[in-house]
Amino acid sequence: MWNEPTEKDLVALPRIYETESIAIDEKIIHMHFFIGACDWYAAEYDGEDKFFGYVILNGDLDCAEWGYFSLEELKSIKVKGWAEIDRDLYWKTRPFGEVMKERS
Repeated sequence: MWNEPTEKDLVALPRIYETESIAIDEKIIHMHFFIGACDWYAAEYDGEDKFFGYVILNGDLDCAEWGYFSLEELKSIKVKGWAEIDRDLYWKTRPFGEVMKERS
């Protein structure tokens, strides 16, 4: 993985279930990981390996969904043996509703 999050980056995220009472459009997206047309938006972190967030694979918004994804799994993905998932270093923390407006 390029630009792997540091421990300092990770402890800044809310813990799993901490934002459960927040409406989806208002849920804050703290990190963005990407490769090609695939995006992982992290809203919560369990303190060990799992994120809760929104995932869009191959640009397919119709099948995109909220769920859990693993940092270790993201780090292990290599496309064509060399291309790795990257963390967006220019990501500005903002509500999910704004993220989706920007995508349309």
